[in-house]
Amino acid sequence: MGADGPVDEPQAQRATDVARDASAPRRDLSVRPVHQREGPRTPQGPPAAYSHGVTTRSPAAAYHAEMRTDRGWRRFYAVGWLVSAAAFAAAFHQWKMHVHEVLARAEEVERTREEFARRLAVEERLRIARELHDSLTHSISVVSIQAGVATHLARKRGEETSPAIVAFQEAAGEAMRELRATLAALRDADPTVGHGLADLPRLVSRTNAAGLATRVTVTGAERPVPPHVDAAAYRIVQEALTNVARHAGHATATVSLDYQGSTLLVQVDDDGAGLTAPVTPGLGLLGLRERTTALGGRLDAAPRPAGGFRVRAQLPLDLDPVA
Repeated sequence: MGADGPVDEPQAQRATDVARDASAPRRDLSVRPVHQREGPRTPQGPPAAYSHGVTTRSPAAAYHAEMRTDRGWRRFYAVGWLVSAAAFAAAFHQWKMHVHEVLARAEEVERTREEFARRLAVEERLRIARELHDSLTHSISVVSIQAGVATHLARKRGEETSPAIVAFQEAAGEAMRELRATLAALRDADPTVGHGLADLPRLVSRTNAAGLATRVTVTGAERPVPPHVDAAAYRIVQEALTNVARHAGHATATVSLDYQGSTLLVQVDDDGAGLTAPVTPGLGLLGLRERTTALGGRLDAAPRPAGGFRVRAQLPLDLDPVA
């Protein structure tokens, strides 16, 4: 009972509860952003809460969130390196294919150029063969026929055939055979077609029949020679004997073949009238020098000190037979 009268018990209880609630600390239940509810991050661990806020995440959850962030960056870098490596591999493959294509084109161009040059050479040989056939075959045939007619008339009259006419007829026939062989070589490009050292005795026989005394000497171990060397040696002797018959007057000629290891020495000497002026090579000697040089040999043509003239050629024997 109070001073003023009796106090209602439920009213007194409500007053006591209100006083207790007023004296108790109030909790802040308002919604705040994360950066206002969490304290700063520290190197020692997960972020600390402000003294006046409430921590919304546990330390373990914050740690795992940070780890997930670092793992994401590592994955990004790994994917970036893989993409870069794939791009580099693709670029290298493209470059390699481009280089291969360029080399293939260069080889194709080279093959085309060689084929074109070969075709031009064949066409040129055929043209030369046609020119030789049209310009020489008819003339040589007429000469050979006329010599044959002269021989026949002499025999018909009971006269002895002149050795000069016989030699003339044989030379014309040989020229015709050589022309045919040359035309065949030009058309077929076969280096084995033509004369060689095996035909040297017949050449010397014709030269003796024409009035030029000629003898042949062979030294060293005689053996087969490459086709180009064989033909060149024969042509050197033939041209040298022709020059002796034309320019040396009454003379004798000596043909020497010397097999010296890897070299064949071909030499033709005559004892005719010596030349006092310097030698001006004609087309025959120029052709022989070009042929010899192409084989890797050497040809010298000059007057001898004791009189006469000498043609000397050194030809290699170690050539490839198909070279």
